[in-house]
Amino acid sequence: MTPIDLPSLRESLDAHGLSAKKSFGQHFLLDLNVTRKIVRLAGPFEGRSVIEVGPGPGGLTRALLESDAGRVVLVEKDPRFLPLLAELDDGSGRLAVIEADALSVREAELVEGPAHVVSNLPYNVGTPLLIKWITGPWLPHALTLMFQKEVAERITAAPGDDAYGRLAVISQAVCEAKLIMHLPAAAFTPPPKVASAVVHLVPRADRPDRALLKALEQVTAAAFGQRRKMLRSSLKQLGGATLCETVGLSPEDRAEVIDLAGFLRLARAVAGQAQPVTPDDGGATMMRRKRT
Repeated sequence: MTPIDLPSLRESLDAHGLSAKKSFGQHFLLDLNVTRKIVRLAGPFEGRSVIEVGPGPGGLTRALLESDAGRVVLVEKDPRFLPLLAELDDGSGRLAVIEADALSVREAELVEGPAHVVSNLPYNVGTPLLIKWITGPWLPHALTLMFQKEVAERITAAPGDDAYGRLAVISQAVCEAKLIMHLPAAAFTPPPKVASAVVHLVPRADRPDRALLKALEQVTAAAFGQRRKMLRSSLKQLGGATLCETVGLSPEDRAEVIDLAGFLRLARAVAGQAQPVTPDDGGATMMRRKRT
């Protein structure tokens, strides 16, 4: 059957006696107009493969099958949905359904060549999955992911924002990240207690290498782990004031005002890749002026 010939998502759920499971963080998006919009914002795919995690009843899946995506690979942990998702298979070999935990699956074994990830992520694993994809050995061609609004804002936050933290620095060091769509809780079945948002991420050509990324994770863990402290204290185990001055940052600044370039200079110094810079190049200068 083509997506047009299929019963509605709600009818499919009722026919299979399915409902959302709270333990899996499931909230279903049943409006096909919304799922099609997400897929349009995620594309064009130009025949590349797409991985979808947690497809549930298949709302996004139907939109992906209507798009210019190549192979569509579904990774679903909940076996209750496998028969329903199998009904979307037209026999062409374009759709693959994998019963697995996305946190442990090896994506490179599922797809060949550059691939997209498009998913309405289960709330309880959204952040770990993002970190896996952007810091692990397999990096997607692009990611279009739905999170709780709070998490989406943490990914796209700028220095000085309340949501700015480690997740923003790591995400934006690897990818260009943009919040592209907001969804109210009422858009889902059952409605969650919070709003949601979709983030589109495209890997940077100049993203950090493995050693630098590891150092960046170390620096941001220390800096934001004690975010109310000045860098000279929060980064004490990594070099404190001397480390900051070496890369042109003020030891009296706090992590929340340091931009991505500043954190990358700190990481290069920790990784032994740094070149000393002058204080005039400090990443927090403009932010300090803005906040005074």
